Amino acid sequence: MLMSLQRIRPYQQSYKLVPISPIRTLATYNNFVELDKKWRDRWSQQQQHKGEKVAPSRSKKDFYALVMFPYPSGVLHLGHLRVYTISDVVARYKKLNGYNVIHPMGWDAFGLPAENAAIERDIDPAIWTDTNISKMKQQMINFSADFDWDKEINTSSPDYYKWTQKIFLMLYEKGLAYRKKAEINWDPVDQTVLANEQVDAKGRSWRSGAIVEKRNLEQWFIGITQYADRLVQDLDHLDQWPEHVKTMQRNWIGRSEGCVVHFPINHGNCRVSVFTSRPETLFAVQFLALSLDHPLVKELAKNDAQLIKFIDESRNAPLDSKAGYKLPIKASIPLNPDNTVKSVFDVPIYVAPYVLSEYGSGAVMGCPGHDTRDYEFWKLHEPDHPIVQVIGPKDSKRMAIPYILKKGVMQDNSTLEGGLEDLQQYKGLSGTAAANVVAHQLTQTGFGSVSTQYRLKDWLISRQRYWGAPIPIIHCSDCGPVLVPEEQLPVLLPKVSTEHFTKGNPLGNIDGFVNCKCPSCGKDAKRETDTMDTFMDSSWYYLRYLDSKNDREIISSTASQNMPVDLYVGGVEHAILHLLYARFIAKFLSDCNVWDGKSCHDEPLTKLVTQGMVHGLTYADPNTNKFLKPDEVDLTNPQAPVIKQTGKAPRVTYEKMSKSKYNGADPGECIAKFGADATRAQMLFSAPVSDTLLWNEDQISGVDRWLRRVLALSESIRNLNESEVGKGDQQIALVILKNPIVGETTIGLNGYEFEFYNQVQDLVKSISDSIDIHFSLNTVVSDLMKMTNLITDAIKSNKCKHNLILDSYIKLLICMAPVTPATSEECWEAIQLSNGLEPSSIFEQRYPTDKAIQSSIQKYNIFINGKARGTIMAEDKLINEDDESIIKLLKANDGFSYHLPIKVKKIIKKPRLISVIG
Repeated sequence: MLMSLQRIRPYQQSYKLVPISPIRTLATYNNFVELDKKWRDRWSQQQQHKGEKVAPSRSKKDFYALVMFPYPSGVLHLGHLRVYTISDVVARYKKLNGYNVIHPMGWDAFGLPAENAAIERDIDPAIWTDTNISKMKQQMINFSADFDWDKEINTSSPDYYKWTQKIFLMLYEKGLAYRKKAEINWDPVDQTVLANEQVDAKGRSWRSGAIVEKRNLEQWFIGITQYADRLVQDLDHLDQWPEHVKTMQRNWIGRSEGCVVHFPINHGNCRVSVFTSRPETLFAVQFLALSLDHPLVKELAKNDAQLIKFIDESRNAPLDSKAGYKLPIKASIPLNPDNTVKSVFDVPIYVAPYVLSEYGSGAVMGCPGHDTRDYEFWKLHEPDHPIVQVIGPKDSKRMAIPYILKKGVMQDNSTLEGGLEDLQQYKGLSGTAAANVVAHQLTQTGFGSVSTQYRLKDWLISRQRYWGAPIPIIHCSDCGPVLVPEEQLPVLLPKVSTEHFTKGNPLGNIDGFVNCKCPSCGKDAKRETDTMDTFMDSSWYYLRYLDSKNDREIISSTASQNMPVDLYVGGVEHAILHLLYARFIAKFLSDCNVWDGKSCHDEPLTKLVTQGMVHGLTYADPNTNKFLKPDEVDLTNPQAPVIKQTGKAPRVTYEKMSKSKYNGADPGECIAKFGADATRAQMLFSAPVSDTLLWNEDQISGVDRWLRRVLALSESIRNLNESEVGKGDQQIALVILKNPIVGETTIGLNGYEFEFYNQVQDLVKSISDSIDIHFSLNTVVSDLMKMTNLITDAIKSNKCKHNLILDSYIKLLICMAPVTPATSEECWEAIQLSNGLEPSSIFEQRYPTDKAIQSSIQKYNIFINGKARGTIMAEDKLINEDDESIIKLLKANDGFSYHLPIKVKKIIKKPRLISVIG
């Protein structure tokens, strides 16, 4: 039966390649490193030959692939290699599928490390940064990353931070950038202000590890809270983001609906206002807790030395501290269960460090019966006082203490042991219904109001550091804070030396920078000496990539049409900082018509992929737990390592790479040893993208063998074409390769060829689905290996036409190209040259379609007396034939005739199965 062979789609040649070097077999290359170098040089020559890039075809679809840009430390680690390989594979795959692909790279270059390095080395931070960028850029080129270097950005370049400053001006003009005196987190080691997000749960700085101190300074803030509702609501539109990342953002924003309760206190005419998300627990309040900086606490501390001492000692208390100071005043629950006003001052008030000044009003109501933290605090300070509960499971006289679930009904002591005497109209109401009634009654009596509050606070961007974008503000004694006029941007960082990096703000020590004229009145004024948080730089860089050379505006309307980003790859550690700020600034800039985000709900990042960490092989002494250097372990037998000094077996684990554990791996060394292709493929093959990758360099040998087999196949197929295939077959092969659009060749497929062809097509589809749908890049590599095995077996079988094998091999090379570009290019060049064609890059080809062909011919598994005896290809109507016809067919095949019984009792006929019983 004749089948139509799927034609190979041609590349669209846009330029001629540079002169081609003579073809070399694998044996003439010492290793894959030489192969890498050949193709790196070739790709570089092609870029130079093309000159300026031609504008992308508007007839094609656009695809914007972006990876979180790195801080230029000077050295790539395996985590970098993993994330860049992921984005590079997808970008190359999309190019092969006919997309105009945008795949830029740049540098998140401002920040403390460069400043600290400059101090230590007595070097300009800009020089140190530029040197590191050059090193890292070459390292990226060495592992065959195909980035759009013509779009490169550097956040520490004036050409970039001019526009960061412009965004600040826009925020200021819209009332979203403001200055206020506020308690800040002060890192005493780095001597800079820290955002709340940069302080860990133990009160330590995220970078220096120092115990953070509290200070009051004038600081610049960005009003992100004005976008809180949109930031929460629009998460629902991000259906291609990991759910756990969206949950982290929701929790960080912390949108909470409830009401503010005004508790009267027996101290003048004061009230303590408390926000609660559970108004139904009002009648179970047993104490109030105030923050260390609550106005009432400050007032009482004036005449209370013990309170002052407690406040001082509690400043650096951990967030889970249960310390408390009982004040000499009390509060009253404002309502009785009959909704009359209550004025019984029996609720104690504590000062407690766990209460945050910046959340709500700096006060909380304590319900030990319905909150775990309140319960633990109460049991410590009032261990003998009974606990009150007002809500619990229906038809239950006893329940867990505390009962923290919102689900339940209101109960008093008529149905609940230890309940209140009489909840009156609230008894039997659901928690939700009771909350609504309480909120209404508080509003009616003037003791409260319905409220929505957020855990999220405005973004503190002030940094008392040099290496950052200067805040474009001038302080005038007459005019106050004045914006630097846009035409005077950028406000440039001055040159510095180590003498400027004394204690305090470095820019404040440079008179030539500080002293200036007021743009408004012309009088002497002082320039703002704070620089911006580096998250400001990364909050909008995805826009600048699209128009990085534009010196007139942030981005042109034409360039902005490439938004939003289709794929964004990076670490989950940025879920509540960078990603939240990027979403906020994107929405703000869309509101300002910098880009049109209406069609995507002003969300800049359509699909987010968060890759797992890379862990390294770690050795430790089982007796001392001391980590061992690799040279302290005898690895003659990698499966049974031995500690050289003791002769004992070490404890072997995979752990996060660090210098202290001696388990780091230099990707540059790995690439220099095995080549970029093998390293890239192993990086993908070792684990699913989102999982932790257990890196073991010894395992690359399997990938190395596979790549050598692919190269060897090139030689095998060329030899078949040259020595075994007739002239007619040779012409068919040439037609397929040289002019596949108009030259559609129909060939007859035998059963083996039919199955072989469809197996290849199934693998092509599996690879496409793994990238487009499942994002399981580890299975891409395994499918490529399976396709290699199929082609190898087809060659050995002598049952498959050579042009069909060639067609499948070309598909293999195209599918491989995103993962192993150099090997694919080498094999593709060899095939073209052997057929007398002028070589083109494999990336000028189009990705093969994955449609399998249909046939009335099917494969049947043949069983004789219960034993599998092989397979046969036959029409799908075979199961409708009579027994005599089936026996006749089987007897015609020597493989079956020998096993057939003399007398056939029964033949079972099912789809794809024939069973003969004698």
